[in-house]
Amino acid sequence: MSTRQASGPNRANRHQFSDLKTVLAKYFYHWPLFVLCLIIAFTGAYFYLQNANPAYEVSATILVKDEKKSPQEKAVLPELEQSSSPKNAESEIEILRSKKLVSQVVNDLQLWTTYKVDKGLTSKDLYENPPFKFVLLKKGSFDGEKMEVLIKDNKHFEVENLNGNKQTVAFNQSFKNSTGTWLLKPTNVLDQYIGSVITVTVKDPEMVSNAYIKSLDAHLLDKLAPTIGLFITDEVPQRGLDFLNSLITAYNDAASDEQKRTTKSTIDFIDRRLASLTGELNTAEKQVEGYRSSQGLTDINSQAKVYLENVQANDNKLNEVNVQLNVIAGIEQYVNSPSANATAPATIGISDPALNSQIEKLSELQLKRSALLATTPENNPLFEPINKQIAVTKAAIRETVSGVKASLLNSKRELQAVSNKTESSIKDIPVQERQFVGMKRQQSIKENLYVYLLQKREELALSYASTFVDARIVDKANIGDKKWPKPPLIMALALLLGIGVPFMIIYFRQSFNNKITGRRDIEKALNVPILAELSYNDSEREAIVVNTKHHLVGEQFRTLRTNLNYLHSNLLQETDAYSANSATITAPRGKVTMLTSSVSKEGKSFVSSNLAASLAASGKKTVILEMDLRKPKITRVFDLPSNHPGISEYLSKGNVPVESIIQHTPDNPGLDVIGVGQIPLDPSELLEREGLTTLINDLRNMYDDVVIDTAPLHLVTDAMIIAKQADVCLYIIRQGYTTKDELDFLGTIVEANYLPSLQIVFNGIKKNKYGYGYNYDNSYYSEQRKQVSFKRAFKGMLSRF
Repeated sequence: MSTRQASGPNRANRHQFSDLKTVLAKYFYHWPLFVLCLIIAFTGAYFYLQNANPAYEVSATILVKDEKKSPQEKAVLPELEQSSSPKNAESEIEILRSKKLVSQVVNDLQLWTTYKVDKGLTSKDLYENPPFKFVLLKKGSFDGEKMEVLIKDNKHFEVENLNGNKQTVAFNQSFKNSTGTWLLKPTNVLDQYIGSVITVTVKDPEMVSNAYIKSLDAHLLDKLAPTIGLFITDEVPQRGLDFLNSLITAYNDAASDEQKRTTKSTIDFIDRRLASLTGELNTAEKQVEGYRSSQGLTDINSQAKVYLENVQANDNKLNEVNVQLNVIAGIEQYVNSPSANATAPATIGISDPALNSQIEKLSELQLKRSALLATTPENNPLFEPINKQIAVTKAAIRETVSGVKASLLNSKRELQAVSNKTESSIKDIPVQERQFVGMKRQQSIKENLYVYLLQKREELALSYASTFVDARIVDKANIGDKKWPKPPLIMALALLLGIGVPFMIIYFRQSFNNKITGRRDIEKALNVPILAELSYNDSEREAIVVNTKHHLVGEQFRTLRTNLNYLHSNLLQETDAYSANSATITAPRGKVTMLTSSVSKEGKSFVSSNLAASLAASGKKTVILEMDLRKPKITRVFDLPSNHPGISEYLSKGNVPVESIIQHTPDNPGLDVIGVGQIPLDPSELLEREGLTTLINDLRNMYDDVVIDTAPLHLVTDAMIIAKQADVCLYIIRQGYTTKDELDFLGTIVEANYLPSLQIVFNGIKKNKYGYGYNYDNSYYSEQRKQVSFKRAFKGMLSRF
């Protein structure tokens, strides 16, 4: 029981393995195409590796201040950081890859201009030591213009002008063409390139900047440390070094400029406030001095002193609230200002972190908008998202300011209430002394505020003068390994292409092939039995059975002969049964087999001649009729004269004896041939005559087998006329030649029953090419291998492409 269960999967696995072998055999048949494609692919890869300019990876590493990853690191003077926003490594990566910084580096290094000189099949980039420098005086067309500059001597060069003519121009002399107005400044290596042609390519700086942004790789090297790795690939390593080093310098300069701009804005605000407080403090001091003189006050009693201390403490708090209210008023004015370029106010004294963060975010958005406005019109759709962010940020600031202001006003009212309460509780103090204390208090308030602002200004001035940078260089730009080309990868791609391209060619060629390639194609379309399958004949002669006794195709024809005899025997038994029922006696008669096909070159004459020869070789008296009256081939196959009287004369004249048109084959006793004779002008009308029936009946009585070779059925109607006289009709279908559309035509013939006892012979099978056919060859029948001519071998090789 277990053996039976196991046999099913094993049989399925063997079937799948057999299908895989069949598919692989179909592709292996075209091995010359694979060899040719592999040779071309590897040759191309070799020349590419020999001539391709290598590209190297250039890298640099920087360490940035990341407050998110290093919160424990505090500044020596925390107050100095009040004007700067918190930083993190992820945002600094985006700044490093920003269009503004990259464009600045591209323009500073003039990377939009390249100089190349031909060197064999390749060109060499002269970035490091160009013979001259391109200086653009007036911009023209920047669309990848290439100029071929011929250096004639150390003072002149030749270039093409606007008219397309060559013009000699002196170095340091301005010249105008489609690129614009420019001049060339010679370098100290100019003499090395005299007589050489230098190709100068001028590209749009915007396009070059975009290309560098795409090729620049910036990412965190360690998630736990704010170290950023910068990587770029370039054919000229020095150019990559210069780009990364200049990018880091530009990044530090931009960060320093932004920090100084913010600090300068705060210092200006403090300066304006100090100027106002100076006048207020002078006024308060003069008022105290005048009151002392006018009232004659020289000392204040201890009670007044205690009162003054209490009131001063309360007033200091009230002063801080007033300062914060002034700052809030400045923020409200900044937020409500219609100008997009208003200077951000200082947030001194404001302890709300959300408000500080929102103001910093609004400042950054306005800076981005200003930078974009420098290169883009204000009505450009690019401003829409940033304008929306500015509006949302302003709304958030207004909401936050409203809450902070309400809180401060509440605190102010409470402090004022405390002051009023304290003043009302000391009514026993003399009026003069109370007035003096009030004046002294105002003087102290102004003085404390002035000292506080003066101290902050000094701290900010120190920060403004500092030269600290945001990025610390860990590793300067250095040249790494060769990035491209990589020989193993190129060779692997060549191997993939060498195998993949022919595979795809064969696959699509077979997918769009409308030819019949297997037995399954026939069986799916028709309910007609296949009597025999014949392998492709690669012999130069068509009479296989006659010329070669031990041959694969000859054995297949013997199989066809056997199957045909069984078919005729079955038909004869049916006829005898019918005769017995009808009480008629039927004399033994020769069997008539007609062969036809859809179109020409399907092997109809080849099958007819070899089938007839096989029948004669079995001892049966056989005759083959050459009834393809338009293109006869049978007499040529058997080397018989074509001018001998034949079927044409018999049917046209009517009094020609049958014996006079029969020709005997010298190589095969028992096989006779009746040729066409004179090719008629009206073959179809000739076949409609009654003489055809008489001829077939006479031959039935004279021979055991009558084989009729007819014209293609889909081209002419001759075969349909002759089929009335046949017992069996064999329809020839050739593998890889007969189209699937012919099966529809044959299906119509079958439904109409135009061909009696129709059987199919599948001819010209090439298993290696189409994956269907016999699994054996001639090795069983022939011990000696025949020598194949070069012409034939070459033709066979071409057929495998």
